[in-house]
Amino acid sequence: MIRFAGKGISRTDIAQELGLTRASVTIISNDLIENGIILETESRSTRSGRPPVVLEINPRSGLVAAIDMGATHLSVALGDFSAHILDETEQPFRIADGPEQCLEEADRALNSILEKNGVQIANLSAIGLSVPGPVITDTGMVMSPPIMPGWDRFPIRTTLEDLWNVPVTLNNDANFGALGEWVYGAGRGEKNLAFIKVGSGIGAGLIINRQIFGGTTGSAGEIGHLTIDEKGPLCTCGNHGCLEAFAGGRAIEIQAQKLVESGKRTLLSDANLKSITVRDVADAARRGDLAAQEILNRSGTFIGIAVAGLINLINPSVVIIGGGVAEVGDLLTAPIRKVVRERSLRASEHAVKITTAMLGRRSSLIGAMVQATNTAIHNTIERKNPVAHKAGYTGNQQLAKNNDSKEVILTTEASKTLQTSSPIE
Repeated sequence: MIRFAGKGISRTDIAQELGLTRASVTIISNDLIENGIILETESRSTRSGRPPVVLEINPRSGLVAAIDMGATHLSVALGDFSAHILDETEQPFRIADGPEQCLEEADRALNSILEKNGVQIANLSAIGLSVPGPVITDTGMVMSPPIMPGWDRFPIRTTLEDLWNVPVTLNNDANFGALGEWVYGAGRGEKNLAFIKVGSGIGAGLIINRQIFGGTTGSAGEIGHLTIDEKGPLCTCGNHGCLEAFAGGRAIEIQAQKLVESGKRTLLSDANLKSITVRDVADAARRGDLAAQEILNRSGTFIGIAVAGLINLINPSVVIIGGGVAEVGDLLTAPIRKVVRERSLRASEHAVKITTAMLGRRSSLIGAMVQATNTAIHNTIERKNPVAHKAGYTGNQQLAKNNDSKEVILTTEASKTLQTSSPIE
């Protein structure tokens, strides 16, 4: 409750929301204050009179780190227990280089940012790791990841925990993107949302009833591998005609290359044929290039078809379009909205908002940071507050563990009236 209250929450409000006595809340909160996990502060939202005393997470309780491995980028961030990012860095990266090389690069990048800030890995309480593939949460590895050759069943979490001797929480980029936007971005306070990450590939992170929905093994949300046309282009997963093969970032780049090779008049002819990027296509489209606009419109249409089906299936209140490709803005989201209006059932369509990620391409990184702080706080509570733990502070009525016993997120129905804090930084 305190973790996601944003501007702090009083003991009385906690008692009312959770149906506990104020005396019980006082006992538990005093234990947490004594151990430095939370602190008392004056409310910042009072306009007049004496500000009431509220409880907040103590940002100085510890440090966490987050790592976002994309198909072509590696982002690393250092943060405190309030999920405030203290420092971050990004560098070019190739997930296709395989686990040994990629994890070595992640280790170097993490140690570099820690050294820069005078911190050692032993000072970290938890590390969140985002990867662009279907994660099996029980085992801490990916299975048959389409754009991660050589990673199948590699023990990612175990390898890194042995290397760093720090708890590592692992999930795919779309799930962490959904979590980041739910806590600090465009999905704040929503009960049901879908985060569609459009990068080199396409994936969906689902939050249902305020809990990440991972399915049986944790690999739910692979919307990019819905079949759009069984006779369509070959996808990285081995099937033909997947959404990703029609509308993912790599698919957009291939279409642009074919456009230039065809000799048609286009501003893209000025670009290096072998290195045309989605950004090149977007720039040409914004300058009035009809062929480039058509490529993005076609991709948005295909994504819209899949999103319409998803809306009919789970009835979310918001669909957030994120990832690097989504940075092209309305050139992609406008056709998505159009198709959703045409294809979604009215009962679902009228209640859903389609928007772009407020956190931009940082959604997954910040989601990994949020999950790392959740893990760190939970572990700290169990280690420092056995009384609070036995009293039910981490009971099912307040927090629920998903398949990965290290991962905990807020799920209580009582949280519906809470507002999360403003976007990070």
